[in-house]
Amino acid sequence: MHETKHDSGVRHDAVAEDYLQKRQLKKGAAGWVLLATLGVSYVISGDFAGWNLGIGVGGFGGMLIATILMAIMYTAMVLSLAELSSSLPTAGGGYSFARRAMGPWGGYITGTAILLEYAIAPAAIAIFIGGYVNSLIGLDGPLVYAVFYIAFVGLHLWGAGEALRIMMGVTALAVIAIVVFIVGMLPHFDTARLFDIAPTQALGASLFLPNGYLGIWGAIPFAMWLFLAVEGVPLAAEESRHPGRDMPRGIIAAMAVLLVFAFCMLLLAPGGAGARAMSTSAAPLVDALNAVYGLGNWAASFVNLIGLFGLIASFFSIIFGYSRQVFALSRAGYIPRILSITSRRGAPVLALIVPGVIGFLLSLTGQGDLMITMAVFGATISYAMMTLSHWLLRTREPDLARPYKTPGGRWTSGVALGLSIIAFISTFVVSLQAALWAGLFYAIMLAWFGLYSRKRLVAQAPEEEFDAIASAEATLK
Repeated sequence: MHETKHDSGVRHDAVAEDYLQKRQLKKGAAGWVLLATLGVSYVISGDFAGWNLGIGVGGFGGMLIATILMAIMYTAMVLSLAELSSSLPTAGGGYSFARRAMGPWGGYITGTAILLEYAIAPAAIAIFIGGYVNSLIGLDGPLVYAVFYIAFVGLHLWGAGEALRIMMGVTALAVIAIVVFIVGMLPHFDTARLFDIAPTQALGASLFLPNGYLGIWGAIPFAMWLFLAVEGVPLAAEESRHPGRDMPRGIIAAMAVLLVFAFCMLLLAPGGAGARAMSTSAAPLVDALNAVYGLGNWAASFVNLIGLFGLIASFFSIIFGYSRQVFALSRAGYIPRILSITSRRGAPVLALIVPGVIGFLLSLTGQGDLMITMAVFGATISYAMMTLSHWLLRTREPDLARPYKTPGGRWTSGVALGLSIIAFISTFVVSLQAALWAGLFYAIMLAWFGLYSRKRLVAQAPEEEFDAIASAEATLK
């Protein structure tokens, strides 16, 4: 039996009474400290490698300016998400915010962008893990990728609380490695080493900007790697103990830690070993320590070994993130409903397994850089949509309950929106191929919604109920 209503060309089904009972996440599994750890865990692999390639594109000065811009963007966005996640605490995260602010199409476009970012990033990280394992024990390739996917999807199937506590331990090890790096490099910092890349003939080129003004633009996606995926903290909203209090504390604390780490990496690695050497390094922290202490020193060996835990932490936590996004979109009927069924332990089984299988198959391509760029492409779209959602809800629904309010209100989300559009455009400078592949993914997903699932949304899903209640209140006024 169906009960339908029309909204922006969509139709809702009234599902059986036990529908939501089969789709229950484990409540109260995460307090604010665990949420903050989750936020750091999402990002921390970016501190160990990848960001430094931006120095090759923009020089130290270009990378510094790009990092400052992205630090402003992410901080403003995190403050906006802190408000949204306290007001609308569902597992949909950014999708549920955009659903409330811009309707089903806006919600779906945002959710799809997050899904693109979170489903593809683990495949790229698996490839990087393979390279790390190869350097340690001589094994790489499909076997390594499969072992890590099976192990960490399995841990998430065990249960959210258990998985998040393991993630906290893994992240703590990665943080220790970063602290060892910082302490080891501080005595060797020399500003002259930051500017050892010769200027080119580009417009505006100098020792500070060796590739000119365009270098700043090209460095933006690499600067994002120092913060990419922290926006995934709201995906744990339904599993937090006190969302109105815990979500803002958790995501803001995570961002504060990531800001400190980002600028320590950016200053100390090239400031100790030289910008030119760091611009092409596959393991900048290890190479920087070897440069100042000599090959085989204990600090470099320690960071090299524990650096694997940084990759594992991000791999582990992003699996959590993609499963919650798939769960929320599936529960509301945007993608096949079977993907949101949970186990007795409150784990979304198929939402963990199906993207894991897809990610493993993508990892077999070995195109880690391409997939990271595609993930950045999806991320920037979601940033623009989420910050626009904050701006619109502040304008249209000033009376919405907001346990936490963003400092600066619409000005803050407006700054994040503007910078996210700039970041989106910059991805085309880095890889047109990645943008085209991401566009193909979008075309397929939008066709699915437009031709099929928009006529089969679930009226009782939390995100759809929020909208129904808001529409009813608007009608009564």
